[in-house]
Amino acid sequence: MLSCPSTKVSGSTAALRGARVSSQNVRNGSRVVMRGGGSSGQRAQKGRWRGIDADMDMSDDQQDIQRGRQMVDSLFQGGQGMGGTHNAIMSSSEYLSTAQRTFDNIEDGFYIAPAFLDKMSIHVAKNFMDLPKIKVPLILGIWGGKGQGKTFQCNLAYKKLGIAPIVMSAGELESGNAGEPAKLIRQRYREASDIIKKGKMSSLFINDLDAGAGRMGDATQYTVNNQMVNATLMNIADNPTNVQLPGVYKTEEIPRVPIVCTGNDFSTLYAPLIRDGRMEKYYWNPTREDRIGVCMGIFQHDNVNRGDVEKLVDAFPGQSIDFFGALRARVYDDKVRDWITGVGVENIGKKLVNSREGKVEFEKPSMPLSTLMKYGNLLVEEQENVKRVQLADEYLSGAALAGSGGSSLPEAYRAV
Repeated sequence: MLSCPSTKVSGSTAALRGARVSSQNVRNGSRVVMRGGGSSGQRAQKGRWRGIDADMDMSDDQQDIQRGRQMVDSLFQGGQGMGGTHNAIMSSSEYLSTAQRTFDNIEDGFYIAPAFLDKMSIHVAKNFMDLPKIKVPLILGIWGGKGQGKTFQCNLAYKKLGIAPIVMSAGELESGNAGEPAKLIRQRYREASDIIKKGKMSSLFINDLDAGAGRMGDATQYTVNNQMVNATLMNIADNPTNVQLPGVYKTEEIPRVPIVCTGNDFSTLYAPLIRDGRMEKYYWNPTREDRIGVCMGIFQHDNVNRGDVEKLVDAFPGQSIDFFGALRARVYDDKVRDWITGVGVENIGKKLVNSREGKVEFEKPSMPLSTLMKYGNLLVEEQENVKRVQLADEYLSGAALAGSGGSSLPEAYRAV
């Protein structure tokens, strides 16, 4: 019978007692510090998950879950879809924002009015400065006539300043649920503030504020949401560094975010909102030089010289800037008509949707001044028809019956 001698390890108990673990912070493999009984050395281990630890990344947990995909073996991360362990539980706008816009796709060569860029850049800079004993208006309200290029000039100015703003439209300022638009404004403002907190400039850009929050005459219904949108913007303008979501009442200072709004008539807004301490107002009425500069950008790829552009602008002084963009699009009608004639009306769908031949391409039409003037006069004629006919007044004022003086009479007979 074999006997196994017992082995005695002397000092083992003392060694175990002397070994102390001073820090064992195992969180996603971030940092493990082991300290032995008389040793002063430390060992720090950084794992692959260190970048999304709570003290390193302040993003949302749902984003972390989704970013964790492909970082472990596929055997342990589950399949695609809702059953996967590395798929975000929610993918709504609460977690994934689609409001931030970049204008890198706008090519160079478009004209920015110097006065417009000056107003935008000064407003943004003042809101990021700490001026002593100066109350800087948080909101810049740019208003003016329809089709004068307010939104596009803002886009060009944002691109020039290197800002990717958080964008809202007038359609988001009304909802079937009371208080939802006001909450959305606060969310978007805080989202822009988070971008600034991470070291990048941002801004909140609201398109057509008067269309969503204004009151257009006595017949317009003034809802609770209209009232709360005005009140929310007033509150944010008064407290730009303390903007909380509904139901959250903790005091938390956030970076200030400049707000830029566009509209046609700010007199329809609540008067305390547009007072000078809260909103700086700028009336955008492009000069002749501005109109020529914008039109040079519109026709920059069509070999239209500056002399023809000046004559074109002077020929239609009462038209908005988008009139000239519509004029350029109208010149393509002859090319499109010739293409439809060539392929046949019945074959348009096969050529335009899921076509094996690719996109339709044809040569650019020539744009001499005479052609531009011809199509410009056609557009003006259609505008005059809208103002002249006024069928709604005729139909609503009484029974407009067909006859010698009815509205169904052709233009040629009426002229006779």
